[in-house]
Amino acid sequence: MSNAPKPTTAKKETSGGSSIFAGLAIVICIAIAWGIFLFVMGNPANFEGGDNNNHPLEGNYLGMIYKGGVVVPFLIGMFLMVIVFSIERFFVISKAAGKGNVDAFVKKVQGFLSSSNIDSAISECDKQKGSVAAVIKSGLLKYKEVEADTVMNTEQKCLAIQKDIEEATALEMPMLEQNLTVISTLVSIGTLVGLLGTVVGMIKAFAALATAGAPDQAALANGISEALINTATGIGTSTLAIISYNFFTSKIDSLTYSIDEAGFSIVQTYASTHR
Repeated sequence: MSNAPKPTTAKKETSGGSSIFAGLAIVICIAIAWGIFLFVMGNPANFEGGDNNNHPLEGNYLGMIYKGGVVVPFLIGMFLMVIVFSIERFFVISKAAGKGNVDAFVKKVQGFLSSSNIDSAISECDKQKGSVAAVIKSGLLKYKEVEADTVMNTEQKCLAIQKDIEEATALEMPMLEQNLTVISTLVSIGTLVGLLGTVVGMIKAFAALATAGAPDQAALANGISEALINTATGIGTSTLAIISYNFFTSKIDSLTYSIDEAGFSIVQTYASTHR
């Protein structure tokens, strides 16, 4: 396949760029989270007497979250990661779908195929752009290429077209799944880190109960508050990650189905018109 080397090179560059982006995004999100934790939530104005070692002002949620302890900034960082990677995946998958509606594009290609107007179908791919159009265009170009071949029979030509589409798909589609592993990992880690914060908070609460004489009510309240804040933040992070992961997975499945549908039409059209 004459156009195979170019996509292969492009994908290697994209993969490297994506890894750099992922690494930088994680570090920056954690740094921003610590900045928010220390300078926004830990602002002395949120606490009694202007001291963040004291209790938060009544109804001041920023101060309450600050009292959640050192696990909180990591949970905030994870929450920011979910948002950042979700936005990044949204733009990448939208670009892969192309300029117009994918279903309408596939139907147009099928219409051109039914009238054996391959050149118009290729032109439609150029207008649509994106990964889906690139895969279909690769199959259409192979369609024209095998038509001029006088050595292979019809069955061999159909297999060649199908193989070309599969190879083009293998080059294009992995790009759409990059960084989804980060989101899927955050689904589990968000809950586990939240649980860690919960356990730490409960340890502090029971330590306050274990003091001789009357329990330290302030320490007890802080421990329980820390546990609940970490639980809520961890659950919120995991929930958002699950929604994001499932949304983008369904989008990728839809694009894959469109490619399969168009690829099947290309192969069947060739088989029916070159018996």
